[in-house]
Amino acid sequence: MSQTETKVFTAHVPLPLAEKVDQLAARLARSRGWIMKQALSAWIDQEEERSRLTREALAEVDADLVIDQQAVQAWADSLDTDTPLPR
Repeated sequence: MSQTETKVFTAHVPLPLAEKVDQLAARLARSRGWIMKQALSAWIDQEEERSRLTREALAEVDADLVIDQQAVQAWADSLDTDTPLPR
């Protein structure tokens, strides 16, 4: 079994948050460190996805694949009428 290298991080967290971590660790029968690794991994995944979506959106802007805000507003306003605009 290969050993993964690790690095220790220290962080000051508010007591209510620390208590929630401890409660989760007890309920799941896991260590505080395991809970923190799960939370950090989930946050990093979320931030990487946010970054990917931002880069994708900026590429669409650069390629002029955008819809004017006024056109979107006109379409949205038309949805409550008898003759809604097509998408």
